[in-house]
Amino acid sequence: MRVGIITGGGDCPGLNAVIRGAVLHGEETHGLSFAGYRNGWRGTAVGDIVPLGRPHVRGIARLGGTILGTSRTNPWEFGGEDAVRDVMHTHGIDAILAIGGDGTLAVAQRLHAAGIPIVGVPKTVDNDLNATDMTFGFDTAVSIATEAMDRLRTTGDSHGRCMVAEVMGRHAGWIALHSGMAAGAHAILIPENATTADELIGWVRSAHDRGRAPLVVVAEGFVPPGEASAHSTKGDDAFGRPRLGGVGDRIAALIEQRTGIETRSSLLGHIQRGGVPTAFDRVLATRFGIAAIDLVAAGGWGRMVALHGTAVEDVPLEDALGSSKRVSEERYREASRLFG
Repeated sequence: MRVGIITGGGDCPGLNAVIRGAVLHGEETHGLSFAGYRNGWRGTAVGDIVPLGRPHVRGIARLGGTILGTSRTNPWEFGGEDAVRDVMHTHGIDAILAIGGDGTLAVAQRLHAAGIPIVGVPKTVDNDLNATDMTFGFDTAVSIATEAMDRLRTTGDSHGRCMVAEVMGRHAGWIALHSGMAAGAHAILIPENATTADELIGWVRSAHDRGRAPLVVVAEGFVPPGEASAHSTKGDDAFGRPRLGGVGDRIAALIEQRTGIETRSSLLGHIQRGGVPTAFDRVLATRFGIAAIDLVAAGGWGRMVALHGTAVEDVPLEDALGSSKRVSEERYREASRLFG
Protein backbone atom coordinates (compact mmCIF):
# COMPACT_ATOMS: atom_id res chain seq x y z
CA MET A 1 0.00 0.00 0.00
CA ARG A 2 1.18 3.50 -0.83
CA VAL A 3 0.06 6.31 1.49
CA GLY A 4 -0.04 9.99 0.60
CA ILE A 5 0.62 12.38 3.49
CA ILE A 6 -0.77 15.92 3.58
CA THR A 7 -0.25 18.75 6.07
CA GLY A 8 -3.04 21.32 5.77
CA GLY A 9 -4.11 24.59 7.35
CA GLY A 10 -1.79 26.66 9.51
CA ASP A 11 1.75 25.45 10.10
CA CYS A 12 2.48 24.04 13.53
CA PRO A 13 5.51 22.83 15.52
CA GLY A 14 5.45 19.02 15.50
CA LEU A 15 4.18 18.42 11.97
CA ASN A 16 7.53 17.04 10.85
CA ALA A 17 7.65 14.70 13.84
CA VAL A 18 4.31 13.20 12.76
CA ILE A 19 5.61 12.69 9.22
CA ARG A 20 8.79 11.06 10.49
CA GLY A 21 6.97 8.75 12.91
CA ALA A 22 4.49 7.70 10.24
CA VAL A 23 7.08 7.01 7.54
CA LEU A 24 9.57 5.14 9.71
CA HIS A 25 6.93 3.01 11.42
CA GLY A 26 5.02 2.44 8.19
CA GLU A 27 8.07 1.23 6.28
CA GLU A 28 9.60 -0.90 9.01
CA THR A 29 6.49 -2.41 10.60
CA HIS A 30 3.88 -2.57 7.87
CA GLY A 31 5.92 -2.50 4.65
CA LEU A 32 4.13 0.61 3.40
CA SER A 33 5.51 3.20 1.01
CA PHE A 34 4.79 6.92 1.09
CA ALA A 35 4.43 10.05 -1.01
CA GLY A 36 4.05 13.62 0.16
CA TYR A 37 1.40 16.00 -1.13
CA ARG A 38 2.83 19.52 -1.32
CA ASN A 39 1.09 22.64 -0.06
CA GLY A 40 -1.97 21.18 1.59
CA TRP A 41 -5.12 20.01 -0.16
CA ARG A 42 -4.04 21.77 -3.33
CA GLY A 43 -1.41 19.07 -3.86
CA THR A 44 -4.00 16.30 -3.64
CA ALA A 45 -6.08 17.87 -6.40
CA VAL A 46 -3.40 19.06 -8.83
CA GLY A 47 -0.88 16.26 -8.34
CA ASP A 48 1.94 18.19 -6.67
CA ILE A 49 3.69 15.18 -5.14
CA VAL A 50 7.18 14.43 -3.83
CA PRO A 51 8.85 11.16 -2.76
CA LEU A 52 8.69 10.48 0.95
CA GLY A 53 10.85 7.75 2.47
CA ARG A 54 13.38 7.21 5.23
CA PRO A 55 16.06 9.43 3.62
CA HIS A 56 13.59 12.31 3.33
CA VAL A 57 12.56 12.28 7.01
CA ARG A 58 16.00 11.91 8.57
CA GLY A 59 16.42 14.36 11.46
CA ILE A 60 13.23 16.32 10.82
CA ALA A 61 11.49 15.72 14.19
CA ARG A 62 13.27 18.70 15.73
CA LEU A 63 12.37 21.07 12.89
CA GLY A 64 9.46 23.49 13.03
CA GLY A 65 6.98 23.97 10.20
CA THR A 66 6.44 21.22 7.64
CA ILE A 67 8.74 19.87 4.95
CA LEU A 68 5.68 19.35 2.73
CA GLY A 69 4.47 22.92 2.86
CA THR A 70 0.89 23.82 3.72
CA SER A 71 -2.00 26.07 2.74
CA ARG A 72 -5.66 26.69 3.48
CA THR A 73 -6.66 25.68 -0.05
CA ASN A 74 -10.10 24.20 -0.60
CA PRO A 75 -9.72 21.20 -2.98
CA TRP A 76 -13.17 21.83 -4.46
CA GLU A 77 -11.63 24.86 -6.14
CA PHE A 78 -9.66 22.31 -8.21
CA GLY A 79 -12.22 19.60 -8.87
CA GLY A 80 -12.86 18.13 -5.41
CA GLU A 81 -13.05 14.39 -4.86
CA ASP A 82 -12.90 13.57 -8.57
CA ALA A 83 -9.58 15.38 -8.92
CA VAL A 84 -8.26 13.77 -5.73
CA ARG A 85 -9.19 10.30 -7.03
CA ASP A 86 -7.55 10.96 -10.40
CA VAL A 87 -4.30 12.06 -8.73
CA MET A 88 -4.33 9.01 -6.45
CA HIS A 89 -4.82 6.71 -9.44
CA THR A 90 -2.11 8.42 -11.50
CA HIS A 91 0.48 8.20 -8.72
CA GLY A 92 -0.51 4.81 -7.32
CA ILE A 93 -1.66 6.18 -3.97
CA ASP A 94 -4.08 3.96 -2.08
CA ALA A 95 -4.91 6.07 0.99
CA ILE A 96 -4.38 9.54 2.48
CA LEU A 97 -3.05 10.51 5.90
CA ALA A 98 -4.37 14.03 6.60
CA ILE A 99 -2.67 16.07 9.33
CA GLY A 100 -4.51 19.25 10.24
CA GLY A 101 -7.05 21.21 12.26
CA ASP A 102 -10.79 21.61 11.93
CA GLY A 103 -10.69 22.89 8.34
CA THR A 104 -8.37 20.15 7.12
CA LEU A 105 -10.25 17.42 8.98
CA ALA A 106 -13.60 18.69 7.69
CA VAL A 107 -12.26 18.21 4.16
CA ALA A 108 -10.99 14.76 5.18
CA GLN A 109 -14.43 13.81 6.48
CA ARG A 110 -16.06 14.98 3.23
CA LEU A 111 -13.60 12.96 1.14
CA HIS A 112 -14.18 9.92 3.34
CA ALA A 113 -17.92 10.27 2.76
CA ALA A 114 -17.14 10.25 -0.97
CA GLY A 115 -15.41 6.88 -0.58
CA ILE A 116 -11.75 7.92 -0.42
CA PRO A 117 -9.69 5.92 2.15
CA ILE A 118 -8.47 8.50 4.66
CA VAL A 119 -7.19 8.75 8.25
CA GLY A 120 -6.72 11.94 10.25
CA VAL A 121 -4.21 13.35 12.72
CA PRO A 122 -5.39 16.36 14.79
CA LYS A 123 -3.17 19.42 14.70
CA THR A 124 -3.62 22.94 16.03
CA VAL A 125 -1.71 25.29 18.29
CA ASP A 126 -5.12 26.48 19.53
CA ASN A 127 -5.93 23.15 21.27
CA ASP A 128 -9.59 23.69 20.32
CA LEU A 129 -10.33 20.39 18.55
CA ASN A 130 -12.95 18.16 20.11
CA ALA A 131 -12.38 14.44 20.76
CA THR A 132 -8.73 14.84 21.82
CA ASP A 133 -7.46 16.09 25.16
CA MET A 134 -4.54 17.89 23.56
CA THR A 135 -3.04 18.61 20.17
CA PHE A 136 0.66 18.90 19.41
CA GLY A 137 1.82 22.46 18.80
CA PHE A 138 -0.15 23.78 21.77
CA ASP A 139 2.63 23.21 24.30
CA THR A 140 5.12 24.99 22.02
CA ALA A 141 2.80 27.94 21.47
CA VAL A 142 2.19 28.30 25.20
CA SER A 143 5.93 28.10 25.94
CA ILE A 144 6.73 30.79 23.34
CA ALA A 145 3.93 33.06 24.58
CA THR A 146 5.02 32.63 28.19
CA GLU A 147 8.61 33.55 27.39
CA ALA A 148 7.40 36.64 25.50
CA MET A 149 5.29 37.70 28.48
CA ASP A 150 8.22 37.23 30.84
CA ARG A 151 10.11 39.68 28.65
CA LEU A 152 7.18 42.11 28.52
CA ARG A 153 7.04 42.13 32.31
CA THR A 154 10.64 43.30 32.66
CA THR A 155 10.13 46.27 30.33
CA GLY A 156 6.75 46.99 31.91
CA ASP A 157 8.31 46.99 35.38
CA SER A 158 11.11 49.28 34.23
CA HIS A 159 8.70 51.95 32.92
CA GLY A 160 5.72 51.38 35.19
CA ARG A 161 3.57 50.61 32.17
CA CYS A 162 0.65 48.28 31.67
CA MET A 163 1.51 45.68 29.05
CA VAL A 164 -1.10 43.91 26.91
CA ALA A 165 -0.10 40.67 25.18
CA GLU A 166 -2.37 39.39 22.41
CA VAL A 167 -2.09 35.68 21.66
CA MET A 168 -3.58 33.27 19.13
CA GLY A 169 -6.39 30.80 19.71
CA ARG A 170 -9.20 31.89 17.37
CA HIS A 171 -12.45 31.45 19.30
CA ALA A 172 -10.90 29.43 22.13
CA GLY A 173 -8.89 30.80 25.02
CA TRP A 174 -6.56 27.91 25.79
CA ILE A 175 -3.30 29.63 24.81
CA ALA A 176 -4.27 32.79 26.67
CA LEU A 177 -5.33 30.86 29.77
CA HIS A 178 -2.25 28.66 30.03
CA SER A 179 0.38 31.26 29.08
CA GLY A 180 -1.30 33.92 31.20
CA MET A 181 -1.33 31.68 34.25
CA ALA A 182 2.29 30.66 33.65
CA ALA A 183 3.39 34.30 33.33
CA GLY A 184 1.41 35.46 36.36
CA ALA A 185 -0.85 37.81 34.38
CA HIS A 186 -3.07 40.22 36.31
CA ALA A 187 -5.93 39.68 33.84
CA ILE A 188 -6.72 37.14 31.13
CA LEU A 189 -9.39 37.88 28.53
CA ILE A 190 -10.78 34.93 26.55
CA PRO A 191 -13.64 34.44 24.07
CA GLU A 192 -15.52 32.12 26.43
CA ASN A 193 -15.95 34.77 29.13
CA ALA A 194 -17.71 38.10 28.60
CA THR A 195 -15.46 40.27 30.76
CA THR A 196 -16.80 43.80 31.28
CA ALA A 197 -14.73 46.96 30.99
CA ASP A 198 -15.25 47.66 34.69
CA GLU A 199 -13.93 44.21 35.65
CA LEU A 200 -10.83 44.68 33.52
CA ILE A 201 -10.14 48.18 34.81
CA GLY A 202 -10.60 46.96 38.39
CA TRP A 203 -7.94 44.26 37.92
CA VAL A 204 -5.52 46.70 36.27
CA ARG A 205 -5.95 49.34 38.97
CA SER A 206 -5.58 46.77 41.74
CA ALA A 207 -2.20 45.66 40.38
CA HIS A 208 -1.06 49.23 39.71
CA ASP A 209 -2.06 50.44 43.18
CA ARG A 210 0.19 47.75 44.68
CA GLY A 211 3.12 49.13 42.72
CA ARG A 212 2.99 46.49 40.02
CA ALA A 213 3.15 46.98 36.25
CA PRO A 214 -0.07 45.26 35.14
CA LEU A 215 0.14 42.46 32.57
CA VAL A 216 -3.02 41.74 30.59
CA VAL A 217 -3.29 38.74 28.27
CA VAL A 218 -5.99 38.76 25.60
CA ALA A 219 -6.93 36.01 23.14
CA GLU A 220 -7.38 37.18 19.55
CA GLY A 221 -10.99 35.96 19.57
CA PHE A 222 -12.00 37.90 22.69
CA VAL A 223 -15.10 40.01 22.10
CA PRO A 224 -14.40 43.56 23.35
CA PRO A 225 -16.91 45.04 25.84
CA GLY A 226 -19.94 46.38 24.00
CA GLU A 227 -19.17 44.51 20.77
CA ALA A 228 -21.14 41.65 19.20
CA SER A 229 -18.23 39.76 17.62
CA ALA A 230 -14.46 39.35 17.72
CA HIS A 231 -12.24 42.03 16.19
CA SER A 232 -11.56 41.30 12.52
CA THR A 233 -10.54 43.73 9.79
CA LYS A 234 -8.61 41.37 7.48
CA GLY A 235 -11.40 39.52 5.66
CA ASP A 236 -11.96 35.76 5.58
CA ASP A 237 -9.66 32.81 4.95
CA ALA A 238 -10.20 30.14 2.25
CA PHE A 239 -12.72 28.33 4.45
CA GLY A 240 -14.80 31.48 5.04
CA ARG A 241 -13.61 32.09 8.61
CA PRO A 242 -12.79 35.65 9.79
CA ARG A 243 -9.07 36.39 10.08
CA LEU A 244 -8.68 37.63 13.63
CA GLY A 245 -6.10 39.94 15.20
CA GLY A 246 -5.71 43.42 16.59
CA VAL A 247 -7.95 43.33 19.65
CA GLY A 248 -4.91 43.94 21.88
CA ASP A 249 -4.58 47.51 20.59
CA ARG A 250 -8.22 48.19 21.41
CA ILE A 251 -7.84 46.82 24.93
CA ALA A 252 -4.68 48.88 25.48
CA ALA A 253 -6.47 52.05 24.34
CA LEU A 254 -9.38 51.30 26.68
CA ILE A 255 -7.08 50.77 29.66
CA GLU A 256 -5.09 53.95 29.06
CA GLN A 257 -8.23 56.02 28.52
CA ARG A 258 -9.93 54.75 31.68
CA THR A 259 -6.92 54.66 34.01
CA GLY A 260 -4.38 57.13 32.69
CA ILE A 261 -1.72 54.40 32.96
CA GLU A 262 0.63 54.33 29.98
CA THR A 263 -0.25 51.10 28.17
CA ARG A 264 1.48 49.26 25.35
CA SER A 265 0.22 46.33 23.30
CA SER A 266 2.22 43.50 21.70
CA LEU A 267 0.72 41.19 19.09
CA LEU A 268 2.68 37.93 19.29
CA GLY A 269 1.07 36.55 16.14
CA HIS A 270 2.86 33.92 14.09
CA ILE A 271 5.87 33.87 16.42
CA GLN A 272 3.79 31.39 18.43
CA ARG A 273 3.60 28.97 15.50
CA GLY A 274 7.22 29.16 14.42
CA GLY A 275 10.46 27.63 15.62
CA VAL A 276 11.33 24.22 16.98
CA PRO A 277 8.73 22.15 18.87
CA THR A 278 9.09 21.44 22.56
CA ALA A 279 10.07 17.95 23.69
CA PHE A 280 6.47 17.29 24.73
CA ASP A 281 5.16 18.18 21.27
CA ARG A 282 7.82 16.09 19.53
CA VAL A 283 6.84 13.05 21.58
CA LEU A 284 3.09 13.55 21.17
CA ALA A 285 3.43 14.15 17.42
CA THR A 286 5.59 11.06 16.99
CA ARG A 287 3.08 8.94 18.91
CA PHE A 288 0.27 10.31 16.73
CA GLY A 289 2.22 9.43 13.58
CA ILE A 290 2.83 5.87 14.74
CA ALA A 291 -0.78 5.33 15.84
CA ALA A 292 -2.14 6.82 12.60
CA ILE A 293 -0.17 4.33 10.52
CA ASP A 294 -1.46 1.45 12.63
CA LEU A 295 -4.94 2.79 11.87
CA VAL A 296 -4.15 2.91 8.15
CA ALA A 297 -2.83 -0.67 8.22
CA ALA A 298 -6.03 -1.78 9.96
CA GLY A 299 -8.23 -0.03 7.38
CA GLY A 300 -9.69 2.39 9.96
CA TRP A 301 -10.92 4.83 7.34
CA GLY A 302 -12.78 7.95 8.43
CA ARG A 303 -11.15 7.96 11.84
CA MET A 304 -8.46 10.03 13.55
CA VAL A 305 -6.01 9.45 16.36
CA ALA A 306 -6.61 11.26 19.65
CA LEU A 307 -5.03 11.70 23.07
CA HIS A 308 -7.23 10.54 25.95
CA GLY A 309 -5.41 10.99 29.22
CA THR A 310 -1.99 9.58 28.38
CA ALA A 311 -3.25 6.99 25.86
CA VAL A 312 -3.37 7.51 22.10
CA GLU A 313 -6.65 6.07 20.80
CA ASP A 314 -8.82 6.61 17.73
CA VAL A 315 -12.22 8.22 17.17
CA PRO A 316 -14.48 8.99 14.18
CA LEU A 317 -13.41 12.12 12.30
CA GLU A 318 -16.87 13.58 12.77
CA ASP A 319 -16.34 13.62 16.56
CA ALA A 320 -13.74 16.36 16.12
CA LEU A 321 -15.98 18.55 13.97
CA GLY A 322 -19.05 20.70 14.37
CA SER A 323 -17.99 22.64 17.47
CA SER A 324 -14.72 23.64 19.06
CA LYS A 325 -13.37 22.67 22.48
CA ARG A 326 -13.79 25.69 24.72
CA VAL A 327 -12.39 26.74 28.09
CA SER A 328 -14.92 25.83 30.77
CA GLU A 329 -16.28 28.35 33.26
CA GLU A 330 -14.64 26.36 36.06
CA ARG A 331 -11.19 26.56 34.46
CA TYR A 332 -11.51 30.29 33.91
CA ARG A 333 -12.79 30.87 37.45
CA GLU A 334 -9.78 28.97 38.77
CA ALA A 335 -7.39 31.33 36.99
CA SER A 336 -9.40 34.49 37.82
CA ARG A 337 -8.87 33.98 41.56
CA LEU A 338 -5.36 35.41 41.04
CA PHE A 339 -6.34 38.38 38.85
CA GLY A 340 -5.73 41.95 39.96
